[in-house]
Amino acid sequence: SQSDQQILSSQLECVQSIKDGVLEEAKCTESDRVRLFPQQGSGAETQTQSALKLLQVETETLYNKGYSEDLYVTNILYEREVTKREVTGGEVTELVWKLCLAHSASYETAELFMTLVFELRHLSLEALRALWQRSSFKCRDNWQPLIDALPSCATEACVVLMKDLIASGEVEEDKVEYFFWSFTFIPNPTSGMIESLAPLLKSPRASQSCFLGVTALVHRFCSAHSSCDGVPAVQSVMRTLGKFLGGNCTVQDSEHLSKLQLVLKAIGNAGLAAAALAPALSSCAALKSHPMGIRLAAIQAFRRLPCSARVSASLPQ
Repeated sequence: SQSDQQILSSQLECVQSIKDGVLEEAKCTESDRVRLFPQQGSGAETQTQSALKLLQVETETLYNKGYSEDLYVTNILYEREVTKREVTGGEVTELVWKLCLAHSASYETAELFMTLVFELRHLSLEALRALWQRSSFKCRDNWQPLIDALPSCATEACVVLMKDLIASGEVEEDKVEYFFWSFTFIPNPTSGMIESLAPLLKSPRASQSCFLGVTALVHRFCSAHSSCDGVPAVQSVMRTLGKFLGGNCTVQDSEHLSKLQLVLKAIGNAGLAAAALAPALSSCAALKSHPMGIRLAAIQAFRRLPCSARVSASLPQ
């Protein structure tokens, strides 16, 4: 029957010439035949011929050891080529404008946002402040690219600018919380960051995220720097927390109780920097007249302190 007959038939034939293990020449002929009506013998046929010939062999390029200076092993996750040119505030302002005009859910927006984060890291505090004056506008849907990019910047200049914006009240409350929580993830905090943030703890409006974000930053700083309790910026934070405790955590009213519990949690968050407050924590935990919640919070505040501080605090004075 007609269905048993082949409608398309193809053939490929190649001849290769190899000398000393190197392909010198290859000639191929491909034939394709289509029979539209096999019984009548009608159809179409194409034939394609191709030739590949070796023209020359390049001499082996010697490896230049000088190239190895730029080579290193790394995890490529979130890595970006270091910008060697000087980044200007005008360029970054233009980048923010481009972000505003780009479609919110596009690949272009993601790429522009990453570029913004990396370029912010090259700007000084003065340049960042000038950039904020020019680029604090909102895009459609009330999006502010600069506000969202600052927490990922993680330089001292960016942290100081965030502190300025928090203190001046120029940022909405949910973004302020976003700023504070981002301090927890700064990989290499500096004493300058802590120094700029310390005054925020004294504000009557200081939130839970303020206390926990700043003390988490102190903890990470102290994990990387020995004798951090001698750093003035760290001492400033711990003095502020110590004043909240008083001598023995005396509770005045329910509002003061809530604040005291938060301060005790923040002291525990600070870790090694809180060693000087160990005697006060011990007093808070020892007095049976204190609310049980305060006594438990005081005990939990010891969790990151070295054993030497815990033992000396528990010994009778």
